[in-house]
Amino acid sequence: MVMLRRFLVVLIAISVATTFGQSMPAGRSVPAKPRLVFAHYFPPYPVSLDNAPPASDYYATQYLNPFGENGKHAAYGGLLRDRPIPREPRSGNWRAADLRDEVATAARYGIDGFGIDILTPHTDPQWVSAVPQLLLDAAAAVSPTFKIMLQPDMSGEMAQLTPTQLAAEIAYLAGQPAAFRLDDGRLVVSPVMAERHDATWWKTFLDIMRETFHTPVALVPLFLNPLPYIDSFAAISYGMSEWGGRNPAFNPVIGAPSERVRKVQQLGKIWMQPISVQDERPNQAVYDEAENTQNLRNTWLIAIDSKADWALMVTWNDYSEGTAFAPSVKHGDSFLQICNYYAGLFKTGLAPQSIHDRVVLTHRTQLVATEPTYPTVSPMTLRAGSSPPRDTAEALTFLRAPAEVTVRAGDRTQTCSVPAGVGLCLVALPQPLTADIRVDAVVSRAGHPVLAFTSPYPVVARPYVQDLQYVAESQG
Repeated sequence: MVMLRRFLVVLIAISVATTFGQSMPAGRSVPAKPRLVFAHYFPPYPVSLDNAPPASDYYATQYLNPFGENGKHAAYGGLLRDRPIPREPRSGNWRAADLRDEVATAARYGIDGFGIDILTPHTDPQWVSAVPQLLLDAAAAVSPTFKIMLQPDMSGEMAQLTPTQLAAEIAYLAGQPAAFRLDDGRLVVSPVMAERHDATWWKTFLDIMRETFHTPVALVPLFLNPLPYIDSFAAISYGMSEWGGRNPAFNPVIGAPSERVRKVQQLGKIWMQPISVQDERPNQAVYDEAENTQNLRNTWLIAIDSKADWALMVTWNDYSEGTAFAPSVKHGDSFLQICNYYAGLFKTGLAPQSIHDRVVLTHRTQLVATEPTYPTVSPMTLRAGSSPPRDTAEALTFLRAPAEVTVRAGDRTQTCSVPAGVGLCLVALPQPLTADIRVDAVVSRAGHPVLAFTSPYPVVARPYVQDLQYVAESQG
């Protein structure tokens, strides 16, 4: 299944290490308008679901357990493959405290706000219905500058509402101090899968918001596929966005994504560029090949080079789709470290200068073609149109000065000369894999190691369940 040969990896490692740093602009003019970075918040997967001890909480016993929830997810080995970093039970209003912690964490990594996925009306008895209000409260309590963009999710229950009913739901949240508004006072509403209704339906919604609830709205529809809708939505929209893909073939730095951005911008609208890291969905039997951090870097470079106005990290915490950026068991804060660098470049036009050395090491914990010992009825397969699968370990470097970087995966080793700033080095994982191996990285100057560490996640020869996400560890 995996066709990547070792000599190709060597060529890729040398090429990327010498050109990727050059593709990063040394400096740009500061944007006239502030560029903003949001992260899409998905209510079903908070830091804790039940405030129970980590070893016995709902994540551990139900979502990560192949036999959890009465065997509901047994066919594919459990609903999730990762979870938020666990915490011990806390007293008081723990759900509100957890949300305040998440707001503080996001702000620390250069994120300006959350886009809250509104799944249900606020009167719905499910606990997720209260999360938008709680998140608005949390943002107001933590930072006056951290904002919550309202994103009604039209892929589900919210699509059944009439324009009047949806307007009432948005108006219920609109008066909160943390609700994201433009400088002219307009409330920003960014419906997910906006194409569930046509532009006429949305114009009715906007009219009701303005005339009945006295709340002018700046509509930023987020489409699954924007191309058929750009022209018809232009007259009623402040800007547009898309959910986007999760692999480099879908997100080339030069090509289709940038062309969509330009088309929207030529109509005088802002563009909110989706930023993504990866995607694996055991319950949908599909995954994308992210090529380690290539997809993540590509989506940021699209945002930077196309001069997008806003960026939306999709997602902060949807663990069922394997798209989470939030600190987790399988990647810590490594993806946020990368985003912090690129967000700085996106906002200021200037590449942040490294004052110390940092390495982000990514790899899978099993070969793509390895069959798990758990009898999966519906294994994940590659999404149609994705980049082809590969088995590689990658060291993404942020260095204060040029250095030699060595990446080792079992008995495979690759050394690359990398520049100051951003660099890259890849090595192929051994095939076939007859025993568990470790992956490590060493940064050296003048023959002397200055940073060395081993990934805490072994690559296993006989995995229990299929797990095709990239894990990550960063040091420095």
